[in-house]
Amino acid sequence: MKLFSAVLLALVCVASGFAQGTTAEPAPTIADLSYGPHAADVLDFWKAEGSGPRPLLVYIHGGGWTGGDKKQPAKNFIPFLKKGISYAAINYRLTGEAPLPAPVHDAARAIQFIKSKAAEWNIDKTRIVLTGGSAGACTSMWLLLHDDLADPKSSDPVLRESTRVRAAAVRAGQTSIDPKVIEPWLGPNVLQHRMINMAVGEKTIEGALANYDKYHDLYVEFSPYNHLTADDPPLLMTYQNNMTLPSENAGHGIHHPVYGVKMKEKADRAGHETHLLIEGVSKSTKYASEQDFLLAMLLGR
Repeated sequence: MKLFSAVLLALVCVASGFAQGTTAEPAPTIADLSYGPHAADVLDFWKAEGSGPRPLLVYIHGGGWTGGDKKQPAKNFIPFLKKGISYAAINYRLTGEAPLPAPVHDAARAIQFIKSKAAEWNIDKTRIVLTGGSAGACTSMWLLLHDDLADPKSSDPVLRESTRVRAAAVRAGQTSIDPKVIEPWLGPNVLQHRMINMAVGEKTIEGALANYDKYHDLYVEFSPYNHLTADDPPLLMTYQNNMTLPSENAGHGIHHPVYGVKMKEKADRAGHETHLLIEGVSKSTKYASEQDFLLAMLLGR
């Protein structure tokens, strides 16, 4: 009897772990739901409790558009669920399978799909915020700053939804992927990262540069820097603080804080609300951390 009671108590503790404030991972409300026509187009959704439509934080994973997955440690999203903020994480096609525009346009469709489910999932369409690191940050910034992709005449009701969001908070993101722009910013090592050539379907950076005229429009279009205007929603960027130039290697170059510095400079000239957090280098007068910004954007009115 004592053994049975102990086992029962253990099961109850595991089942109630999330409610008791532990980091036990809650299962998604909906897992691996297809949002588009491709096998990679799937998302997970966690529905938060609360009165009225809930704000939503959407995670777009990194990996240079060449790898990665939507899976995240529970500690990254449980604090938001506890505050009544729903959470979604998406996968998308990678450039080894389909180069640009595939990864970014898949993410755009995921936002439109989520909005098409707003009533069913109890989501406030006006309080959807994006987050992610590296290539996920690049995609998030592109969606934040790009003109609306909604097609009101589309026969697909998903594509009639807006791609505009409330804000984005990103980490180590590429504000440009144009090799003719980023090499002068960061030095030649940045071009050794496969993200730059694989983005346009080239196996090597030499091939991408040799055929640059062919890919010029793609590089320009999918560089978030080129889309920023004063009336875009707020952006917060976080970077590590190794400011060494030229960049030390491919990994340092592709995540270099100068990406953020260049975007912040343009934003300040344009009068756009952009916050840049680099320890010992740049801080926001309004937000001490990414979480402060996210909670303000998601819960503020």
